[in-house]
Amino acid sequence: MKIGVNFRNWGPYATRENLLACARIADESTLDTVWVNDHIGFPPPGTYSIDLPVPEQMGNIVDPFAVMTFLGAVTERVHFGSGVVVLPYRPALPTAKWLQSIQVLSGERMLFGVGAGYFPEEFTALGVPRNRRGKITDDTLDLLHKAFSGDPVECNGQDIVFAPQTRRPPFLIGGATEVAIPRAIARGDGWMPMGILPNDLKPLVKDFQRRAADAGREPLEVAIMKTLPLESPSEAVEMAQAYRDAGATHLVHTQSYDTPDEYKAFVDVVSQEIRPAVQ
Repeated sequence: MKIGVNFRNWGPYATRENLLACARIADESTLDTVWVNDHIGFPPPGTYSIDLPVPEQMGNIVDPFAVMTFLGAVTERVHFGSGVVVLPYRPALPTAKWLQSIQVLSGERMLFGVGAGYFPEEFTALGVPRNRRGKITDDTLDLLHKAFSGDPVECNGQDIVFAPQTRRPPFLIGGATEVAIPRAIARGDGWMPMGILPNDLKPLVKDFQRRAADAGREPLEVAIMKTLPLESPSEAVEMAQAYRDAGATHLVHTQSYDTPDEYKAFVDVVSQEIRPAVQ
């Protein structure tokens, strides 16, 4: 099982200096991956139409494509991914060009976690119908597959030769289980659940892989995002091993932090104690 951690591209501490220091910490560790978030921006406090499921500081965010480009430039080893990019927020063809460009510049170290989004105000600000987010996500994934196929891509009646060609990044599908699993089987390379405990994940993974096999797919990736109890390394190791035994192929530990020193402290625990225990 591969092991990763979040890479905080949001909040007041997401400065160039901190992002650079944290990128180097991750690259010098034994971590397999680091993961960024995606939002556009939040409305003024107190005007949300829903209860915000993420910290309010996440509205102060550096764009994930820019941060992944940055990571590709300032690191040499560690892979990086999006957990997750909201596909309906951006036009499909420029999204494909971003993926292609990041793959070229990073030496093909990107993983692309995607979701359909949820925050009504962001959809409104972008002029994107929220009730069409599933269809837009599927259509975008279809175009992304074509863009990396080597064949011309047809957009709005115009064929485009998509070059330079590079390896397509793996597509990991996030979102509600009942939607994400069928989408992952039909259009992805894996499923990216969040916060599900090992005992609950195990039957879901079994069903996921069975359905994938029925659809003619090889076993797919399962990249779970969960905060491990690092304050008790033995318990964290036990939980990580339980995720491995439940069928997860990738575990991403998520944790709040403000400074590079705080980042290094938990990266050291994850890379030196958790990762060796699940190899």
